[in-house]
Amino acid sequence: MITLQIEHRVRDFGMWRRAFDSDPLNRAASGVRSYRISRPLDQEDYVMLEMDFDTQAAAVDFLGGYRTTPGKRG
Repeated sequence: MITLQIEHRVRDFGMWRRAFDSDPLNRAASGVRSYRISRPLDQEDYVMLEMDFDTQAAAVDFLGGYRTTPGKRG
């Protein structure tokens, strides 16, 4: 199992969460087996996302798509 961890600031967590939940990258088809979303208590504009994959190649491919998705940080 490979875990991909992504951390970044967001302007509005609610907006980010709605975009995440709309699943524009089709997580299941991209090999995401499970995910966890965390935020520090003192930073409402910061998101930590961990996604589990079966292989490193699947995680790298997903990350490439994630980086090029418009609005992913919003």
